[in-house]
Amino acid sequence: MAILMAVGDVAPDRDDPTECFSLAAPVLRSADVAFCQLECNLTTRGHRMPQARHTHRGSPATARAMKAAGFDVVSFAGNHCMDWGVEGLEDTVSHLESAGLTVVGVGHDIEVARRARVVEANGVSIAFLACSSILPAGYWATVERAGCVPMRAHTLYEQIELDQPGTPARVHTWAHAGDLERLCSDIRTAAATADVVALSVHWGIHFVPGLLADYQREVAYAAIDAGADLILGHHAHILKGVEIYRGKPILYSFGNFAMDLRMTPQHAASPGFKEVQALSPEWEPNFGTLYNFPPDSRKTVMLRAALSRDGVESLELMPAWINDDAQPEPLSREDSRYAEVVDYLRWCCEDQDLPTRFVEGEYGIAIKAGPGS
Repeated sequence: MAILMAVGDVAPDRDDPTECFSLAAPVLRSADVAFCQLECNLTTRGHRMPQARHTHRGSPATARAMKAAGFDVVSFAGNHCMDWGVEGLEDTVSHLESAGLTVVGVGHDIEVARRARVVEANGVSIAFLACSSILPAGYWATVERAGCVPMRAHTLYEQIELDQPGTPARVHTWAHAGDLERLCSDIRTAAATADVVALSVHWGIHFVPGLLADYQREVAYAAIDAGADLILGHHAHILKGVEIYRGKPILYSFGNFAMDLRMTPQHAASPGFKEVQALSPEWEPNFGTLYNFPPDSRKTVMLRAALSRDGVESLELMPAWINDDAQPEPLSREDSRYAEVVDYLRWCCEDQDLPTRFVEGEYGIAIKAGPGS
């Protein structure tokens, strides 16, 4: 049996990045394999791409801090992988690998980016794949260009009241057929050689509570039908619902984990921030702290999965809370915030009609299929 820990988005931006993980590191180190999503470049080089929105360059020392905290596998497939150009991406991968971390979802071309990374633990082989649906122009890899694995989606805005111009539209999304076909092919290849296939997807609707996009279910179900055992969702910066499909868990969004985000009055007044802030009306800048996200972003979870050669034997979510210093703090059942995180997750599932049951487990909340799953 091998224990996998997985968490949300990581992007330290401080002199001593080890501080980010000080409260959670003992839990991470208790696992045989620990996984996260990296949301910043680790480089001192490169030029900021004009299509990059909020971004920073993390210290190369962050890679060693992540390894010391207990991480083993890192996805860099996301909407920040090319923020500082090819130099930034290549430096990030180099620093992570030099620290002993396995990097998935990116590469100097699409074939390298698509390649599964297999980790062995206690006789169990785990294949990791990663892709992104959140894609600034030119961020996805091609046969001639560095970047991440794309899992693009199309959007259609349907006018609901045809005789009422300007009224709200219904939003439909669906997966890019070619990207989904290639992703499923990669999953089938990985499943033929590894005991467990874990797929990380950078996707979804950021900051809007509960809401899932249509294509997320489409991609998740297709991935599991192709042989994935576990779907690890990132990007939304808040928790989203959890679903069991054909006995396999889908975590639509972990939310944040260790994300430093300073805020200045100038940035808070910018049109770009105002647009994002409108998605979460309770979001108020908190100058002077390292954590400037909506209140819902305080809530996060640490996944603990017991894996065997037959797949995922059990899965529990360990509630955690992110403080003003952007540090995730694992919560005990006696802490009132523990129930707050669980209640929020339960609401996310109910809001999106996900038939998921929550049962107290040994380490946290066990996820079970509900009626109709």
